[in-house]
Amino acid sequence: MDAIKCQAFLVAAQRGSFTAAAQELGYTQSGITRMINALEEELGFRVFARVRGGVQLTDNGHRILPLLENIVRAYQQVEEYSGDICGLVRGTVSVGCYYSVSFMWMPQIIRKFQKRYPHIRVNMLERSNRDLATLLASRRLDICVGARLSEVDYEWIPLYRDEMVAWLPQGHPLTRAKQLTPKMLEGETFIQPLPQQDTELDRLLQGENLSMNLRYSTQEAFTTYNMVEAGLGVSLNQRLISQKWHGQVELASFSPPQYFEMGIAVPCLKEASPATRKLIECIRETVAELI
Repeated sequence: MDAIKCQAFLVAAQRGSFTAAAQELGYTQSGITRMINALEEELGFRVFARVRGGVQLTDNGHRILPLLENIVRAYQQVEEYSGDICGLVRGTVSVGCYYSVSFMWMPQIIRKFQKRYPHIRVNMLERSNRDLATLLASRRLDICVGARLSEVDYEWIPLYRDEMVAWLPQGHPLTRAKQLTPKMLEGETFIQPLPQQDTELDRLLQGENLSMNLRYSTQEAFTTYNMVEAGLGVSLNQRLISQKWHGQVELASFSPPQYFEMGIAVPCLKEASPATRKLIECIRETVAELI
């Protein structure tokens, strides 16, 4: 089965459009249509249903998706290994990122990596822990960079020990607390980013058995930060993600401090492609310089 047709299928499934797939892969829309038609003829069933504004997978398309992903992955690994043997470093690496990582680290990492390996493409995807775990388990991601994931097997490469801190409006009474504990936040109006997504904040709230006065939730840490600055409540987040934001928000450490480890999750380091291993090496090197 032609891996190029399989790749066209995967991109069209991800983007929900033959036109978008054509733009991403460098083909015409009619070229993608012919490839999908040929793939459906070869398989003996329809993989896409044409809908208003694009396409969506049929039930059979959903069932065949993981198998075609394996074909494309194997094809890419053959290309990467042959290129590695011949001294031509090329390939594609899909990276899932914790939001703070994509904000603080990935621009510098990708800039350095692209200078070294201009023919390796890096696809970056920002998601919560729960989504990253699902994508890594299905091998739709080659690696994840962020906090430890739950309910999925992987190898772990530690990078950095980050601190969970309280975000308080400037002048808030708790900023004067000599020994701030998470329990002291229970009576405050609470703003929670990405609730129920298995974030480190979720884990802290569960581990400390806290019952927060949840008033607001957000999908963006920067939105949370600005809401705290506006005096709408308090929150918790990583110290790392706050380093480039300079609003009227107080960052308060807990007593004892609340730390968690950030690193690289990879399904199997031994099976990682040459391009993936080179990116892991670059990530470790760049993070060591940044911290």
